[in-house]
Amino acid sequence: MKRLMLLLVLFFTAITLIACGGDDTSGEADQVETVGDDIENATELTLWTFVGQHNDLYSDAALKWNEENPDRPIKLVAETYPFEQMHNNLLLAAQSGEGGPDIADIEVGQFNNFLRGDIPLLPLNEHVEPVLENAVSSRFEIYAKDGNYYGAPTHVGATVMYYNTEIMDEAGVDIDAIHTWDDFVEAGKQVVENTDSVMWNVGTEDWLMDMWPMISQQGSDAFDDNGELILDNQTNVDTLQFLHDVVYVDEIAEITPGGMNQSEEFYGYFNDNGAASLLAPLWYMGRFLDSMPDLEGKIAIRPLPAWEEGGNRSAGMGGTGTVVLKQTEEAELAKDFLAYAKLSEEGNINLWTVLGFDPPRWDTWETEAIQEPNKYYDFFGEGIFEMLLEVRDEINPLNFTEYTSDVIAEYHTNVTQNVLRTQSQTPEEALEEAAAAVSIEMDN
Repeated sequence: MKRLMLLLVLFFTAITLIACGGDDTSGEADQVETVGDDIENATELTLWTFVGQHNDLYSDAALKWNEENPDRPIKLVAETYPFEQMHNNLLLAAQSGEGGPDIADIEVGQFNNFLRGDIPLLPLNEHVEPVLENAVSSRFEIYAKDGNYYGAPTHVGATVMYYNTEIMDEAGVDIDAIHTWDDFVEAGKQVVENTDSVMWNVGTEDWLMDMWPMISQQGSDAFDDNGELILDNQTNVDTLQFLHDVVYVDEIAEITPGGMNQSEEFYGYFNDNGAASLLAPLWYMGRFLDSMPDLEGKIAIRPLPAWEEGGNRSAGMGGTGTVVLKQTEEAELAKDFLAYAKLSEEGNINLWTVLGFDPPRWDTWETEAIQEPNKYYDFFGEGIFEMLLEVRDEINPLNFTEYTSDVIAEYHTNVTQNVLRTQSQTPEEALEEAAAAVSIEMDN
């Protein structure tokens, strides 16, 4: 357990922003927001999160809950902690059975820690099952075990391709004619030949921004459904070879400045037309607004290229599952409020209007509230949710285990360095070596 927690601290802290799409509160003082403290006899519910932005959603939900449920008012005390501190303290509280909140956010990479042994979370089946037929169910499966759903997802995290239409037009490329990765490579050759930009970037710190979604498209992962390690399978080898080749053989891409597309170095590069496209989840839209404002009106969002005609054109990346702890003394109220905040139609609409996330319930994607003008439509144009409706059934679940952090460590520390930077190993050699290293950890 100590080894696991150390690895999670080292690697998942570094990718908190990637995984949840929110603000990183690491190093900041704890924040506390209270709603309903002016209501007599309101029942207090405590909530822990590691993303201050999420409290905008919960506070709004608490205000509306109290308006609509005057016979069951709540006093919501929402506390924001740094990523590492919150998850460590929550795990300790869950194991001891005391000292924890009623409700908590758990980052997707940490969630498996809470699904081992005597699970300290309450099943949410009575609230989840009625909405599954109208939702992207794979985003619920990553917070489930043995038929029980323990977490309410925060977004789909649908991975898409962002195209700089100014560059693509200059290159003479019709982005709507890019259907497969082969098409993508051919379009990239036109971009390189006719513009001063490259087509794309390949990250060395971006397991979640290129390698993982690209193998997920093909039904692969680092682990199979049973938790068996498949990191070095042929699909993964071929995908890593593709990433190598677009840089060194096809010469349509270059290594991502800063190693990942969430670095200040990359923001400046992409804002200055360094590359024509970017692969990232839909929640990455906020990065454009905050860090690449010069690109407003120049970025179009499209599905990922498929690996073959008719193949999957998206993948769900990152996430936060919100849970109710068994130790709560207000189980039904806590579950009902959580369902109201994140599983109801209004709650899912608010995931978009308040946070700018793609809500898990696709039946909300065509509602008037979702279609109302906002800053995201102003920046990227309309049609975002129409595109998501096309790919909603093409998102596979991810297979997290307690050793996912080991895979990410090996990929960033050794695989990408040896295959993509120094070219000292083939993809097959690097992934076999990484799989062997992870296997040793699994056997300890």
